[in-house]
Amino acid sequence: MLELLFIIGFFVMLLMTGISLVGILAALVVATVLMFVGGLFAIVIKLLPWLLLAVAIVWVIRVIKAPKVPQYQRNKRSRY
Repeated sequence: MLELLFIIGFFVMLLMTGISLVGILAALVVATVLMFVGGLFAIVIKLLPWLLLAVAIVWVIRVIKAPKVPQYQRNKRSRY
């Protein structure tokens, strides 16, 4: 998948700049950046279930270990 992104970025950049040494170097840079961004996106998608699981575990632990705060009745006034 990432190789395909690299080829597409390289080809499009060569079409835009023409075939020269500067054009080839620019195409390599653009294709590498495109692969880097695509790789980061793929890693986020791959790790998303584990990140959600970690958030759920932390939430459950905080709910279990939360101190019990007494609930006061706010609207009940004394008549003193």
